Amino acid sequence: MSSTSTGPGRILIAVYAVFALAATGRSSVQLIQKADEAPLAYGLSALAAVVYIAATVGLAEVGPSPRRVAWTACLVEMAGVLVVGTLSLVESDWFPDDTVWSRFGSGYGWLPLVLPFLGVAWLLRTRPEKRTLGP
Repeated sequence: MSSTSTGPGRILIAVYAVFALAATGRSSVQLIQKADEAPLAYGLSALAAVVYIAATVGLAEVGPSPRRVAWTACLVEMAGVLVVGTLSLVESDWFPDDTVWSRFGSGYGWLPLVLPFLGVAWLLRTRPEKRTLGP
């Protein structure tokens, strides 16, 4: 199996698409209505939205180099949720309002913490087989 958009991959793509819509909507409202209250948190919400969109597109195999897009998005998401999750606990005054990745995604049932690991696992499971030369 080498397609990321078949089987369980469809569920993963759907979850990423929901998060892309939710993070885009949330960050847009936050940035339009109250950007000055928590610019770091709201900017990170917008970054999360872009990452979720990229993961959705990459896993759905849209555009050139979709696997590269999916890998990049999942790894950036993984780093983001780990760094932001840690900082939101250690430096809570930096985050007067939640982001998708705050407290490791606890406001979203910890799914933001689990999702990039599922994405990476799916990319590994569906990686193309290596071709060998000769008999």
